[in-house]
Amino acid sequence: MNYNHLGRTGLKVSPITLGCMNFGELTDEQGSFRIMDTALNAGINLFDTADVYGGPQSPDMAKGYGTSEEIIGNWLAQDKSRRDKIVLATKVYQPMDTGPNDKYLSAYHIRRACEASLRRLKTDHIDLYQMHHVDRSTPWEEIWQAFEQLIREGKITYAGSSNFAGWDIATAQCSAASRNLLGLASEQSLYNLTQRTIELEVIPALRHFGIGLIVWSPVGMGLLGGVLKKISEGRRATPGLLAQIEARRPQLQAWEALCEELGIPPALVALAWLQHNPAVTSVISGPRTAEQLQENIKAMELKLSQETLAKLDAIWPGPGGEAPLAYAW
Repeated sequence: MNYNHLGRTGLKVSPITLGCMNFGELTDEQGSFRIMDTALNAGINLFDTADVYGGPQSPDMAKGYGTSEEIIGNWLAQDKSRRDKIVLATKVYQPMDTGPNDKYLSAYHIRRACEASLRRLKTDHIDLYQMHHVDRSTPWEEIWQAFEQLIREGKITYAGSSNFAGWDIATAQCSAASRNLLGLASEQSLYNLTQRTIELEVIPALRHFGIGLIVWSPVGMGLLGGVLKKISEGRRATPGLLAQIEARRPQLQAWEALCEELGIPPALVALAWLQHNPAVTSVISGPRTAEQLQENIKAMELKLSQETLAKLDAIWPGPGGEAPLAYAW
């Protein structure tokens, strides 16, 4: 397997990230163990989770919070050698309880959340500690002070962001530079053929600052997974997905016809398209089973022709380039 540097850092990560969001909610512990075994055996070394994963992400429905981290911790405890074979990433920000300081990015919450994650993960350090969302009500001086302290204590190694706008990334990096800190090693963003907004400003910002891009929802919440064929075979779809299907039916018909012509499952084409973008460091695969992960790994071996890439752009056009050229003239 070829590994990519995480942005400008010396850290190397696999082009596919194991997304552990389903652990504890859609996949039980034994199934999660099989998925992690499969990932490790395949050479996948970046494991991504969050403190809030494992149940409904609502402060009023906190049952299951932390379960994903706990399952990973139990897997690591089975074999101590596993810990040094993976790059362990988790996140902070989401409400973990209903108290006023049980969420967001105050130094108070970051410290407590990190210590709680370490306990659940049964480890003494987190390799990549990511801000799950931007907190514009907390000053960057406070946020970086909290992260700097965790780095100094050896509890985290790298800082990352998720769901940041381009100007949030720039603001974060300028503040980090004023403290002589590395700042962000990575940004985790929504990016797929149906959602290309980050091409406007986020990707240019990441390139400018040397920050890695980890992609979530590469198959568009199932929209790019051959959904029309699945429905024709009698499989059910959620009301939200059905609404998206009707809104994009002509594109989906062209998309699935192209994948049929290529002889490649649609989900793998969607993953392969992302792998062709030099801005992308790693793509998250969040399987419910080990078999799904094994199938997704095949995308790393796919090479799409320039003709195919052009056809994909025609079906799923982006914003027209980078800002401001995309819209100014």
